[in-house]
Amino acid sequence: MSFLKSFPPPGQDEGLRQQQPDTEAVLNGKGLGTGTLYIAESRLSWLDGSGLGFSLEYPTISLHAVSRDLNAYPREHLYVMVNAKFGEESKESLADEEEEDSDDDVEPITEFRFVPSDKSALEALFTAMCECQALHPDPEDEDSDDYDGEEYDVEAHDGMEVDTTPTVAGQFEDADVDH
Repeated sequence: MSFLKSFPPPGQDEGLRQQQPDTEAVLNGKGLGTGTLYIAESRLSWLDGSGLGFSLEYPTISLHAVSRDLNAYPREHLYVMVNAKFGEESKESLADEEEEDSDDDVEPITEFRFVPSDKSALEALFTAMCECQALHPDPEDEDSDDYDGEEYDVEAHDGMEVDTTPTVAGQFEDADVDH
């Protein structure tokens, strides 16, 4: 793959939180090989045994999760969705999309799956990703700075009236349901 590059792995100076050797990287369903996954405060990186790999900047990562659904993929893994194109198709498909699509709102999406040989590491990988992702809030997310660790006040922000009368246990049990 042409986007794989040689670079040094992130170190403690970049806030390395988790390092997982023997992790397979899969890009849009195509295996890239087995290498080491690095989760640092500055970036998410994967390098194969020869020193070739890639890095993902946190602002481009739109979603990450632990996937345990064996119907979606045959092994449990860390799923990462990125708002960018990677791989050999990236240059060609972007040119094609510009010709075919005049819709500027469509962002390119790439799916990565990181499959550690030790699936018990998945929770630690996910936790490290959450912590590092939180260090890079989305500048386009208007609501992200409204939340400062306290309860969100709907009336103050949306002007809606909210009925704060407490409900009584069982008060809706005899309601008829129309189907």
